[in-house]
Amino acid sequence: MTHDTSLALAELRSQVSTSLDRAQALPPWVYTDPQYFDLEQDKVFGAAWICAGRADALAHTGDFLATTVAGEPVIIVRTDDGELNALSNVCRHRMSTLLQGRGNVRRIVCPYHAWTYDLDGSLRAAPAMDANATFCADAIRLPAIRCELWEGWIFLTLDRDAPPPSETFADLATSIQDYAMGGYVETFREEMIWEGNWKLVAENFMESYHLPVCHRGTVGGSVALRTLEESMLRDGYNYHCLVRDADNPLTTAHPNNTRLQGDARRTTWVIALYPSLMITLSPGYFWYLCFAPEGPSRVRLLFGGGMAPEFASDPDSQDILEQARALTAAVLAEDRLCVERVYQGLQSRLAEPGPLSHLESGNHHFAQWVVNRVSGSQG
Repeated sequence: MTHDTSLALAELRSQVSTSLDRAQALPPWVYTDPQYFDLEQDKVFGAAWICAGRADALAHTGDFLATTVAGEPVIIVRTDDGELNALSNVCRHRMSTLLQGRGNVRRIVCPYHAWTYDLDGSLRAAPAMDANATFCADAIRLPAIRCELWEGWIFLTLDRDAPPPSETFADLATSIQDYAMGGYVETFREEMIWEGNWKLVAENFMESYHLPVCHRGTVGGSVALRTLEESMLRDGYNYHCLVRDADNPLTTAHPNNTRLQGDARRTTWVIALYPSLMITLSPGYFWYLCFAPEGPSRVRLLFGGGMAPEFASDPDSQDILEQARALTAAVLAEDRLCVERVYQGLQSRLAEPGPLSHLESGNHHFAQWVVNRVSGSQG
């Protein structure tokens, strides 16, 4: 980024404001510049709804996961009343982080001085504090973070005024209501670190232009570019659909599924919810990526998936799911190689962005969304 930040952002916004038939890829510095990354953390991840995974992964009282939102440590925990609670993951004593990873706890205990919190964030115990006249246990609790569920997904935001996901994604929920995504059952998940900028991961997911080449070792042979459709663009998300053949049973609705009719029984939705959740939703299964950037060149990914309830309750589906999971993992490995190659290439002195295909309309829309927020405009 130039020393004149406002000028650089104005030039960037002008670039992304063009129509798709004149659109160019983003310039290399947008992916590598630490100052621009800090703006994204503040203006994008610090203000939007960020996905932390599936709610059914935290099924029992005390189940928790530790994550970050715009670098802010957060705990999500299933409380005694069955609700999901999001709390600051920083102790109110000497500011140690409290929990790591995933697990189950009866209480939240600080690993430094054993200050202990109930699952609602209230302070339950603090050893050897009776000599401090300012100490009042009833006045101390872990700050709450806004947490909402949408279609089975956990969303967090640091913005007290952000419209809820149910409002932002209302039209999408209506479009996919017959899939009943909220009832899908997660059966696997894993975390991984990729070397590259988080936007490259998002951009790679939301276009199918790369499928025939990047995925020629897996699914690319079954994809014809002429049959691919442009993304449907909405405020805060985009999607495109693929009508699949029945070579993979999980891309076709189960015989017990009476909700889906006609071509919908074999239609897969590829959905990008800005900025951090990417979903492939088929009638029989789903897989997803949600991510938290850890710097301009490093991103932590949560990769998971599972089945529609009809398949989840069918004992004959387990082998099919394992085959689908293995195939999805192989596809993701190909994606990782492509993304990391792009990140290596855009650091070249000779790197220069080229024109976008009509099949990259989602990328252009996503770039506009991010840049508008970084530059302080929601238009």
